[in-house]
Amino acid sequence: MTSWLLGTGILIMYVLGIVSAVMALMSSRTSQGAVAWIISLLTFPYVAVPAYWLFGRPRFYGYVTARGVRDNILRRMLVRYRTHVDPYAVTSKSADIQAIEQLAMMPMTHGNQATLLIDGEETFESLFEGMQRAQHYILLQFFIVRDDALGRRMMAHLQQAVRRGVSVYFLYDEMGSRKLSDRYLNDLALSGIEVSAFRSSRGFKHPFQLNFRNHRKVMVVDGQAGWLGGFNVGIEYLGQDPHHGDWRDTHLKLQGPSVMGLQEAFWEDWHWATGEVITLNWQPQKTYASDQHVVIVPSGPADRQDTASLLIQQVIQSAQERLWVTSPYFVPDQGVQDALRLAAMRGVDVRVMIPERPDHLLVFLSAFSFLPDMLRAGVKIYRYLPGFLHQKVMLVDNKACTVGTVNMDNRSFRLNFEITAFMPSASIASQVKLMLEKDFSQCRRIGLDEIAQRPWWKKVVSRAAYLMAPVQ
Repeated sequence: MTSWLLGTGILIMYVLGIVSAVMALMSSRTSQGAVAWIISLLTFPYVAVPAYWLFGRPRFYGYVTARGVRDNILRRMLVRYRTHVDPYAVTSKSADIQAIEQLAMMPMTHGNQATLLIDGEETFESLFEGMQRAQHYILLQFFIVRDDALGRRMMAHLQQAVRRGVSVYFLYDEMGSRKLSDRYLNDLALSGIEVSAFRSSRGFKHPFQLNFRNHRKVMVVDGQAGWLGGFNVGIEYLGQDPHHGDWRDTHLKLQGPSVMGLQEAFWEDWHWATGEVITLNWQPQKTYASDQHVVIVPSGPADRQDTASLLIQQVIQSAQERLWVTSPYFVPDQGVQDALRLAAMRGVDVRVMIPERPDHLLVFLSAFSFLPDMLRAGVKIYRYLPGFLHQKVMLVDNKACTVGTVNMDNRSFRLNFEITAFMPSASIASQVKLMLEKDFSQCRRIGLDEIAQRPWWKKVVSRAAYLMAPVQ
C-alpha cells in the first residue's frame, strides 16, 4: 500500500511538472526563462513545481478587471473621466512622446506644475502640509509603512483630517509592510480611516501570486494635488537609522490635470484590494503657476506589455546628448542593458549612479557580472558615497526627466506595480540636472580594473547571483 501511494505521488508530481512546463512554454516572457523553467519542471518536479506556482507566474491575473477590461461599471466611469481630461491633452508630433503615451494608456497633459522634493524632511513636510489642506479626501499608498515615530506622525495628520470630515483611504502592500503592527492598523481603522492591504493573492480565486508586489508610493488630495517618488514611511527615510545612515531620495509633487493619472492608478488598486468603487473628483484643475507637460505611466504585471522596461528603453533611445540614471538596484534586463550600451556608443553621456552601500546583497553581487560590458561600451558607473541612494530618476538631455518608483531590475520591470511621471519639460529637467550634478560630485567612478581584479571566487558568486535576477 505504501509503495502504491508513493508511486501514485511520483506520477502526480511528474504530471504536474509536464502541465506546468506547457504553461511555462506558453506564457514565459523570455525564451531563456521558458527554457530554464521547462528543464527544471521536467527534471526536478518536486522542487520546481511549487517554485513555479509561487514565483514563475508571468502575469497578475484578476487585476485586469480593475482596468476596465471586463468590469462594465469601471469602464463606463473611466470613459466619462477621460472626457474631462481631453481639453488638457497635448497633441504631440514627437514619435517618442506618442510611444510613451501608448505605454501609459494616458495622454500627456499641459497646465501642470511639478515640484521636485529632495530628501526626507522636504518630502514629508510637503506630504503633511497636503494632508492639512485636504477638504474632501486623501488617497494614500505606500509599499512600506512602519509603526515608528514617522509612521505615528503621519497617522496623527490623517486622524486630524478625519476629524475635519475628510475621507481617508489608506493602502499598503502586505509583503512590504509585513512588519507593520496590528496595533497601528487598528488605530487607523478606529479613527475612521479606510484601511486595506494590497493582497496579490486576494481570497481563494488567485492563490498563487505571492511573488508580486505593489511598489507604488502615491498620495492624492481632493484630485487637485498628487505626490509620487521613492519615499516610504519609516525613520530610515529621514536618515535616522544608523544601519543605513544618510538616506538620499527624491519625490515629486504634482498639481494640474496630471494628478488624474495618479488618482486613476490608486482607484484601480483600491478596487482590486477591496472590491469597492470609491467616488472621487474627476474634474481636472489647470494650474496657472506653470505650464509643464506630464505623462503618468503606471506599470505592472497585469499589463499586456512589459510597460516599465519598454518605458526605460524608449527614454534611453530618445537621448542625444545626456542620459543620467539613478537607481538603488541596478540589474536591468538585456533590452535595457543593450540600449544603455548603444546610447554610449553613439556619443551620449551615459551615467549610472548606484549605491556604494548595498542593502540587498544578491542585487549588489549580480551587477558585477554585466558591468564590464557596460564600461567597455563607454557607460560611466558611479557609486554614491555619503549614504544609501534610493532615488529613481532619469534625465534626458536638457529636455526631459522622469521621477517615480521603478528600479532598474526585473522585479520593477515585471513583478511590481509601479508608477512614473515622465516630464518632457525643460524647466523641471534643469532642476533635476542641478540636483544630479550635486549627487555625482559625491560619488566615486568605477573603473574596469576595479572589477577585473576581483578574486575568481567573487566572479563565480556574482555570476551565480545574476542567475537569480528574475526573482530578486
